[in-house]
Amino acid sequence: MGLFQSISAWNTARQEKHIALMQDKGLCPDCRGRGYNSYAPYEYSYTNVYDCQGCNGSGSYVDWAETTSQTDS
Repeated sequence: MGLFQSISAWNTARQEKHIALMQDKGLCPDCRGRGYNSYAPYEYSYTNVYDCQGCNGSGSYVDWAETTSQTDS
């Protein structure tokens, strides 16, 4: 069980680091400030593009924090 706990702790730390970096830049962590997400197989085409549900398409960290109920630490 120690292996699974260490992998989980590593993944949590990685996610927290990503969120902190995006907060410093003022960008949405889900879409990285683009305002949209695309389906992976069609990443480079203009089909199947969806507004980011985290920031409602704005690309802003503030909107993402309000939507996901994140609090500033």
